[in-house]
Amino acid sequence: MVHQLKREQQLNCDIGTAWKFFSSANNLSKITPKDMNFIVRTKLENDEIYEGMTIDYYVSPLLGIKMDWRTEITQVDQSRSFTDFQMKGPYKLWNHFHEFIPNEKGVLIKDTVDYELPMGFLGEIAHKLFVKNKLEQIFSYRFNILEEMFNSKKE
Repeated sequence: MVHQLKREQQLNCDIGTAWKFFSSANNLSKITPKDMNFIVRTKLENDEIYEGMTIDYYVSPLLGIKMDWRTEITQVDQSRSFTDFQMKGPYKLWNHFHEFIPNEKGVLIKDTVDYELPMGFLGEIAHKLFVKNKLEQIFSYRFNILEEMFNSKKE
């Protein structure tokens, strides 16, 4: 069964700053909980994303077990949106659409993740027992880090 996770967050920055930060795979580890041991394996000399770009990671989503994760950037609309799609990893399906909407307060970022677990009904049981909560925790962590980075007043 395909599940969907949606999130929104208002950032107090300009579109160029938001785009540069989120479109750089090198920044993913900054907004991922430390217990996930998220490591970008692909050496990215140029942070510019493009359609067809593949990025390899290590991630430990469960019990510290290290897994390979490979995503492909399947869609890029410069400074508006991009999509990363899991080619290899823990999900049967992972399609993450990132959207950036400039407004009078800065930039509204929207995430829509369509995902499905492997193993049929066993995957659904795992989803109910812990995967859904784990994803909620990951995106809550990310929200808090982004609040600190972009929305806290620095004296």
